[in-house]
Amino acid sequence: MVGTGNTTMAQDDRDERLSRIATRWSLVREAHRGPGDSTVAARGELMRLYGGAAYRYLVGALRDRDAAEELAQEFALRFIRGDFRRADPARGRFRDFLKTVLYHLIVDHQNRQRRRPLTLTSEGPAAVHGVPVAWDRERDFAQDWRDELLARTWEALAEDQGRSGRPYYVVLRFRATHPKMPSHQLAQRLGAELGRPMSASGVRQVLHRARERFAELLLDALARSLDSPDREQLEQELIELELLGYCRPALERRNCEG
Repeated sequence: MVGTGNTTMAQDDRDERLSRIATRWSLVREAHRGPGDSTVAARGELMRLYGGAAYRYLVGALRDRDAAEELAQEFALRFIRGDFRRADPARGRFRDFLKTVLYHLIVDHQNRQRRRPLTLTSEGPAAVHGVPVAWDRERDFAQDWRDELLARTWEALAEDQGRSGRPYYVVLRFRATHPKMPSHQLAQRLGAELGRPMSASGVRQVLHRARERFAELLLDALARSLDSPDREQLEQELIELELLGYCRPALERRNCEG
């Protein structure tokens, strides 16, 4: 009984963390005001914000990319049709609402799969493809949202490198894939990749600036998901996503500049 109680408490904690994550409710309202270009644009922006995290959630829960892709398309169709008009901040956070929608999509999918006739093999009836014995009902959507934000930030850093010519993406990505490589070896490898000599101290300086730029871009991505966030909202979101330690210096600089 102790284990059951701890599991319940852990789930309650995860749900509470998820429920406190802020939402761009103004965008949700605009997406369901009725026909019009602004409504279509708002629905597209909501899909851009949450579609990636929803797909990650489906893949993690089902452990079947084909099934996840199928349900992600159904999820997108519901967005386009404006089926989420029932979402109301008085009833909970939008991400909490989306997690419930995804849960029911998965349950409906598995029920449909179980009703399909089993395929006969030489060894007897085969298991229905794409239906795991059990999927992770406790999966935390907040973790998928965190992963999506980080993926977007890497993309933004690559685009930033293309515009500025500063090799922050290449250097930081190389360090991320070779976390234990000594600085002098990093300098040799990166110098060869970038086509210019680099010293160990030079690599350390570029890494420091690259991490700063990554944190700034991560804050930008986070701020775009909120309604005119202030310092407290950003900090709370970073705490919930376990990113505050990494982004604290960038947040302090932003606060001073603001």
